[in-house]
Amino acid sequence: MTKSEINPMPQFFDRYINQVEEESLMEGLENALQILKQIDIEKLKSIGDKVYAKGKWTVKDIIQHIIDNERIMAYRALRFSRNDKTELPGYDEELFGKNTTANSRTIENLIEELITVRVSTLFLFKSFDSKMILNQSICYGQTISALALGFVIVGHQKHHLNVIKEKYESLI
Repeated sequence: MTKSEINPMPQFFDRYINQVEEESLMEGLENALQILKQIDIEKLKSIGDKVYAKGKWTVKDIIQHIIDNERIMAYRALRFSRNDKTELPGYDEELFGKNTTANSRTIENLIEELITVRVSTLFLFKSFDSKMILNQSICYGQTISALALGFVIVGHQKHHLNVIKEKYESLI
């Protein structure tokens, strides 16, 4: 379950895969979980509902987006691991973002849900054997493996936590 086993490297999704420093998927997922467990909740709470530009998501919206995206990527990985060759569409993240209750929830509750989803994702990927993890199908027009989707999950979290750090922490 290593990044070097991803072949082909899927366009669009590579932007997240390439952000993952770990070569091992399981190490990447575990490290990403530890980051979530150590997140500075008070700092996120102090940002509140501020946005760095008009039309951008709040921190709560971003956390909800990470949760939603992880569930979708894990579902795709499950289907591919089971050798389902059905081509899967993309999803409209803006539509999802407009139809949540994220801003009426607490940061603590959102982080708790994200940690719970990550633990579930870890169990899912641990259940795959060396053949299942390499099974591929087409998603969003790209050939992608269950393995690559696991790395997308890790890189997507890293990307959005970096956005929070770079764009939102200055609003405190």
